[in-house]
Amino acid sequence: MKHLALAFTALLAVFAIGAPSSAATFPTPVEGNYTIPSFKFDDGETLPELRIHYYTLGTLRTDASGHSNAVLIMHGTGGSGKQFLTPPERFAGVLFSSGGLLDANKYFIILPDDIGHGQSSKPSDGLRAKFPHYDYRDMVIAEHALVNDGLHVNHLRLVMGTSMGCMHSWMWGEAYPTMMDALMPLACLPIEISGRNRVWRDMETNLITSSPDYNNGDYTTQPFGLKAANDITWFVGSAPLYDQSIMPTRDTADAYFKSRLAEMPAGLDANDELYQVASSRDYNPEALLGTIQATVMAVNSADDQINPPELHIVEREIGKVKHAKFVLLPITSQTRGHGTHTLPLVWQQYLAQLLSATAH
Repeated sequence: MKHLALAFTALLAVFAIGAPSSAATFPTPVEGNYTIPSFKFDDGETLPELRIHYYTLGTLRTDASGHSNAVLIMHGTGGSGKQFLTPPERFAGVLFSSGGLLDANKYFIILPDDIGHGQSSKPSDGLRAKFPHYDYRDMVIAEHALVNDGLHVNHLRLVMGTSMGCMHSWMWGEAYPTMMDALMPLACLPIEISGRNRVWRDMETNLITSSPDYNNGDYTTQPFGLKAANDITWFVGSAPLYDQSIMPTRDTADAYFKSRLAEMPAGLDANDELYQVASSRDYNPEALLGTIQATVMAVNSADDQINPPELHIVEREIGKVKHAKFVLLPITSQTRGHGTHTLPLVWQQYLAQLLSATAH
């Protein structure tokens, strides 16, 4: 991440999977900040001003029935809204360009930076470990405030998200059941974070906070354990089949490590990473899945080590949702483990089905 996402970004930077041959033609994104005064967090802590940074593409339109062309897309742990725009040939170039399924000449695309991420308020802005300990509920409430109060959107054509944003999608469907037509969670499970998924997060937290130079968050240089924590992120997000194809020998594997993984990426901050990993602690949509009214298309990939298919969790839970379908993408030369969520060429046919099924 620039935080956790740099590890996934490093992975995706080498994921060439047949990008569109023509140059991306989506409209120029508009950046902005929405400030929420006296934001009260779930645990009672407050900030006098919470800044939510965002990008939008296209023009908001609302029909006579109140349905809009707005699409909310939420990023993963350590990411930002900008990750969907760069490189332009990957996500935006496939979906937002002229003729794409989410053509920004037809849709109004909203890409927020969540609390603790991107250019939104975060620990590394200055408060460090004194920053309020936000959780997913806080993040979803802030997303809603941006959409509803900041951008004056009271109904969404589609809510979708990747990884952490995938989990937020389930939460949106439960918290605001009549506010969207469709939900597309990409790369997550609709239960609390447990098992290996919980343990690797505990491992990262322990690596950072147990570093002698962490100094309770008041470090002068990034703590020693941050590099190892970032390595764990790379490992759990990687794709064995693809990795073997680009590193088939001892020498190519060593060269890959030296060229891409040996050094800690610039921009990592230990407090930001700790907060990002810890924010998932309240996530558990399982009990309220039956309250979701939107049509749901949930998509995972079979090589996702963070959400292993052999657990069969989504298959078990999806029946609780009134109008829902689950797709498990098989492992192919195009899938990239957890990072498949950011490669719409692999899964856009299911987005097309969802948009068609919920068309007005």
